Amino acid sequence: MVLPLLKLGTLALKTLSKPIASRLKAEAGKHPKFRNIIVNMAQANHRITTTMQRRIYGHATDVEIRPLNEEKAVQAAVDLLGEFFVFSVAVVALFFEVQRNSRSEARKEELRKKELEDNVQLFSFPLYNYRQVFDPLIV
Repeated sequence: MVLPLLKLGTLALKTLSKPIASRLKAEAGKHPKFRNIIVNMAQANHRITTTMQRRIYGHATDVEIRPLNEEKAVQAAVDLLGEFFVFSVAVVALFFEVQRNSRSEARKEELRKKELEDNVQLFSFPLYNYRQVFDPLIV
């Protein structure tokens, strides 16, 4: 019963993260200090990705890369921020799912070990009794 509810909760969390990311995107461009930070982040991201693309295609990389205008930079940054938020929620959900599965597997392994030990004790007891009976007869 717990497994379906946990899976449903994870799915709901992923689904709810998308509107939260949209709200975060809408609010991010409105605050002046935060706007400056994300514009700088977007410009740096633009320079890095453009340089990487130029290297991949074999173009010269020592050329000056024109910066994005402020609105495009804000849009690129908030899109990146929203995607990062959704991705982070998915990673955290995956992390907790893996932890839950490993705990479940550890419990199953512990039960298997206990069952194996019980079987060893069960099968070794009659052998011990037979040795008590037959060892004196062999000598």
